[in-house]
Formats: sequence, structure tokens, C-alpha cells
Amino acid sequence: MWNREEFEEPARITTRVERQLAVSHWLLSASREVEGARAEWAEIGLTVLRCGTLFGAVRVPAEIIHAAAGSHQDDAVNAYLARALHGGPVLVDTHQERYYALVPPGTMHHWNTPDTECLGRGSYLGVPRPDLDGHSGQVGRSYWSVPMDSPGELCTPGSVTQLVAHGRYRRQTAQAEEEVEP
Repeated sequence: MWNREEFEEPARITTRVERQLAVSHWLLSASREVEGARAEWAEIGLTVLRCGTLFGAVRVPAEIIHAAAGSHQDDAVNAYLARALHGGPVLVDTHQERYYALVPPGTMHHWNTPDTECLGRGSYLGVPRPDLDGHSGQVGRSYWSVPMDSPGELCTPGSVTQLVAHGRYRRQTAQAEEEVEP
């Protein structure tokens, strides 16, 4: 008797390069001029993409992220964000000291978390090339703190809200302790 399972194709393993290519194509579809955006990624590692169609972005000050993570060390912060946001994509602008959690595009319509701003339709965001992360050795002004693992995989607004609340609490607690110390 023939066993159907013997003839089914084995599970396909997707390489990191293949995932990055898929993510690149998905992100570039948020550009008004795909070839120009692709060229900017190739030349400077950063391009500006429209928010509000494929994704929104919650801008969070680094001070809150560092307080939540209990660290200023990039590796520790990146690992913390990956856990806290369940692998949802986050990029960091080291010059402006801000983190951007990518969220579903309609998030801005109901976002009201203090000390943050949600970018949606009508906003633009500088997005690093998908292979520029904390482990690439090519980190510039902006890089992926938590790389996007696959197209359309975003942070949940609730997890970003919890992260910010935790960071604000830890920041306030640290400030109160500093005021008490002689």
C-alpha cells in the first residue's frame, strides 16, 4: 500500500537572505519611487518610506526604552525589545535617540500613549535597509534593533503600550530614588 506522506515535499527552509529580500520588496512598496528608494538603500543604507499604508510607526524616546530594558547597552536593549514586542520590528535612530516600533497602519487613529507619537497616513519615516541590524557590523545612524522577520509582521499596539508604560514607570522610579538620595 502506498503512503501519501512518502511523496509529499519536505518542508522548505527559508534562508535569512531570502527573508530579507521578501521584507525589502514589501517595505519598498511603501515608496512613491521604488527604484529611487532601492538606490538610496544601496548607496546610504536608508530611504524614506510612507507610513499609513503598509505600516505605522510609534516613536519612543530612547530614555524610555533604556529604562524599560534596564540597560543602555545595544545588545541588551535589542534582546529586551525582541522579547517584549514578541519579535515585532523596531528600528532605532541613534542620532535623534529614538526608537520606532512598526505597527499596523490604522494604529494612529486610537493611539494615546503619553511620551510617544504614532506616525500614520501623511507621515514619512527613514527606514534602514533590512540587513542593517545590530549584528551586521554596518550600523550607521539608523539600524534595525529588532529586524523584520517576514513581510507584514508588525508589533501589536498593545505590546508597545505595555513596553512604554513599563519604561515610564521605571524612569519615574529611578528619578524619585535620585531625589531621595543625599
